[in-house]
Amino acid sequence: MPRFAANLSMMFNEHGFLDRFAAAAAAGFKAVEFLFPYEHPAAELRRRLDDAGLKQALFNAPPGDWAAGERGLACLPGRQAEFRDSVRRALEYAAVLDCPRVHLMAGLRPAGLDPVTAGAVYAANLAWAAEQSASTATRFVIEPINHRDMPGFHLNTVEQGAAIVEAIGRDRLGLQFDIYHCQITEGDITKRMAALMPVIGHIQIADVPDRHEPGTGEIGWDFVFRQIDALGYTGWVGCEYRPAGETVAGLAWRKKFNV
Repeated sequence: MPRFAANLSMMFNEHGFLDRFAAAAAAGFKAVEFLFPYEHPAAELRRRLDDAGLKQALFNAPPGDWAAGERGLACLPGRQAEFRDSVRRALEYAAVLDCPRVHLMAGLRPAGLDPVTAGAVYAANLAWAAEQSASTATRFVIEPINHRDMPGFHLNTVEQGAAIVEAIGRDRLGLQFDIYHCQITEGDITKRMAALMPVIGHIQIADVPDRHEPGTGEIGWDFVFRQIDALGYTGWVGCEYRPAGETVAGLAWRKKFNV
């Protein structure tokens, strides 16, 4: 049976952020993930995890100026020093939270920037980040994001992501396989998952097209969940969806799909 982690950036928004840990535990989750933890001291987040009996599955490294529309730094020329600072800060939080995965967002490729140049910067930055995490319990992951939700994002397909992981080393970097993004961009979810399982470091779920909970859209979740088990994946599966209504009421999908 897949092990699910509640995404506290999207779920349990009926509560303030720090209260979502207890709400997730009360709803039966054993782990959580979220986008960015940096508004809160790592020690306070650690306390919330411990009080609720939760594991931290994943969070994102600082993405640059999110409010101004930035969505990561890794592919941006001239921002290497800021990227390195973001990696160091993420690893500091990961150590306190005992978090095994941190997502490094590729970023939006600026208009006019040659994709080859962006790719070279991206690869060099990821290789540097992988070196920094080599002596820690944390492994960085990269995530392809679909063209509809985030136009201009540098990394779009799971095959592109897998090739980068293989080039840097699957023992040093992983692929974050988001089923929602994959379905929109490419489809053929379970075949791609099977082919890329050796490099997958984290899985996330949401239904398509509206990014709500499983069972609200077009994806055949009975089969997908069986395949996750059949392929031997034992990591956390992040529920990175926006509940269609109240969060706990929407969790009926777990019973529906017997997970």
